[in-house]
Amino acid sequence: MRKIYVAADIYMILGLLSGLYYREFTKLNDFTGDTQLSVVHTHILALGMLFFLVVLALEKVFTLTAGKLFTAFFWVYNAGLALTVGLMIVRGSMTVLGHEPGAALDGISGLGHITITLGLIFFFVNLGKCLHAQEKTEKVEAA
Repeated sequence: MRKIYVAADIYMILGLLSGLYYREFTKLNDFTGDTQLSVVHTHILALGMLFFLVVLALEKVFTLTAGKLFTAFFWVYNAGLALTVGLMIVRGSMTVLGHEPGAALDGISGLGHITITLGLIFFFVNLGKCLHAQEKTEKVEAA
């Protein structure tokens, strides 16, 4: 349970820092156009902090960490989110600096999204198994 809380806490800090980075980096470079830096803040807070707070609540109710896929979900999802957000920061920073990001950056970013999706699949399969196990336990206790 603690590592879920720590993940949410770290994402909260990173989300706030990314908002600060966006504001100060664009101001420092006198940039007023569109950049992916403007959405990094919300991506980290929603997909990181808020998501892991929901996972923490579900852990309390269903003991998700007891499931076999929890560790795979946790590390795969975090790796995908780090890759996705990291490349959003690189792409947004390049835009602010006046550089055109190449196709390779888009491809690597796509891998980040695929990795997040794989992590979410692990999460929902694990959640489904935990729900099923709890239903079986409740039927036995009711009998």
